[in-house]
Parts: sequence; structure tokens; C-alpha cells
Amino acid sequence: MDNSQNASYQAGQVKGQTQEKASNVMDKASNTAQSAMESCQEAGQQVKAKAQGAANAVKDAVGEKK
Repeated sequence: MDNSQNASYQAGQVKGQTQEKASNVMDKASNTAQSAMESCQEAGQQVKAKAQGAANAVKDAVGEKK
């Protein structure tokens, strides 16, 4: 293998490694975004449940709950 073939081979190796690393970074970013979305949804559900509980407490206090 001459120098130009070796350089071309090595460039291909580096390109492949770079693509693999980029793919891994994108996977991690996607996983992080998914986790953040799920956390926000869970927090929203908790806020909704607390608000409903507070509304029910007010209804109980004024005698409007059926």
C-alpha cells in the first residue's frame, strides 16, 4: 500500500469513527430530550392533581360538592 492509499484508508477510518461518535451524541441528546419531556409531563400531572385537590377542598368548605 503506497502513501496515498494509506492516507485514504486512514481518512476513511477517521470518517467512520466521527460518524459513530456523532450518532452516539445524537442518541444521548434524544434520550435527554425524551427524559425532560417525561419529567415535564409528570410535573404537570402532579400540579393538576394538586389543583383538583385544592378545588375539591374549597367545594367541601362551601358545601358545593355533590
